[in-house]
Amino acid sequence: MSAAKYDLIVIGSGPSGQRAAVAASKLKKRVAVIESRSVVGGVCVNTGTIPSKTMREAVLHLSGYNYRTVYGMNYRVKEKITIDDLAFRVQGVIKTEIDVTEAQLSRNGIDVIHGIASFVDPQTLHITGSDTESTLQSERIIIAVGTKPATSDRVPINGKTIVNSDLIMNLPKLPRTLIVVGGGVIGVEYACMFAILGVRVTVIEKRGRLLEFADQEIIETLSYHLRDSRVTMRLGEELDSVEELADGTVVANLKSQKKVSGDALLYAVGRQGNIDDLNLDAAGIHADARGRIPVDEHFRTNVPSIFAVGDVIGFPSLASVSMEQGRIAAARAFNDMNTISNPSFYPYGIYTIPEISFIGKTEEQLTEEDVPYEVGMAYYREVARGQIRGDTTGRLKLIFHRDTRKILGVHIIGEGASELVHIGQVVMTLGGTVDYFIETVFNYPTLAECYKVAAFNGVGRLHRYQND
Repeated sequence: MSAAKYDLIVIGSGPSGQRAAVAASKLKKRVAVIESRSVVGGVCVNTGTIPSKTMREAVLHLSGYNYRTVYGMNYRVKEKITIDDLAFRVQGVIKTEIDVTEAQLSRNGIDVIHGIASFVDPQTLHITGSDTESTLQSERIIIAVGTKPATSDRVPINGKTIVNSDLIMNLPKLPRTLIVVGGGVIGVEYACMFAILGVRVTVIEKRGRLLEFADQEIIETLSYHLRDSRVTMRLGEELDSVEELADGTVVANLKSQKKVSGDALLYAVGRQGNIDDLNLDAAGIHADARGRIPVDEHFRTNVPSIFAVGDVIGFPSLASVSMEQGRIAAARAFNDMNTISNPSFYPYGIYTIPEISFIGKTEEQLTEEDVPYEVGMAYYREVARGQIRGDTTGRLKLIFHRDTRKILGVHIIGEGASELVHIGQVVMTLGGTVDYFIETVFNYPTLAECYKVAAFNGVGRLHRYQND
């Protein structure tokens, strides 16, 4: 059987693979996308970003969380919220996103082949589908297979009371108590959601604080909100084993000899590259112990004709960044060196409750680098829109250089943070200073006014130092 030939083959149809394929098609190249699932969209659409963020919106709406400060702490849209209520909204959004992705790939003339891809050699892939097999060849291949939840021999995942993030919707009902093992992005996001629904949550994290890559002051604020939602945080604690008891409950045994019991347990300690079926050795590619594929600044692997993008190459594992990686890799595959992107201006969005978003450096990083900086702070409660929305606990933090006054970082916690951060992103990208926010008129009432309040706060502090 002869092999079908393509200018580019992309393995995986998640955000990075989809964007890489479309970018190559815009260059008039013949492109194939191989997807192991029966539907496109990858982890992002089917089990990861889209389902979890949709679930979050359903939780916020049905619980009435955003309006409790307005209508009272007992305000709820629906009194008894079930897993089915959450799943109903999630499945609807997933279906729409799959349709949109399929339409985009089709519109760009990209062949989508469903099956499991494995390397025969650096330019040949064998595809095993549900009812067919085929062989494809290309001088350029992009690996965009994403990740899967990490496993542990100490945690017997059963899909009912002991689950990972892929199986969270398999819980038969909302537990009264939930153990979350892992204080990373996934673990903390789900901890927030279940806590808002009234579930008593315990988070077990072996590090001394949550989300160490984010600004410490912002994470302290998040930790306050978690505790206020009756979340117990066991920081600096490591899991030893997990037991299922006869009564259907779960016990997490910690290495410190503590025991934590709950109706269910979510294991969210990291993810690993989804590379098991790829037969990377045949291509001459090597992955690390967590299945991550090393790449250079152009996303090339150690085999020059093969690229890797998205979560499979590791941090930051953000859908938005993965899309950009796919676009750049496709350009580099066809020797386009003019397509550029600056990772220092990539924003981060963490969909906790309240959500967190930031761009640029943290105070901790700037202190370590001996950069002279000043901070301006604004609270949602200081602007009318914050009062109208009922979010009086959010805050926006501007960090700028004391001498040049250029914006070095923007850190936000509060509803709408992931949208609000883009204003700071534009100013930073264009090399703007804190004075931009002072001199610019924002619509009233809006949360964007926080930028002006924070700018005045920071510049005022700067002037006080200069006058001393």
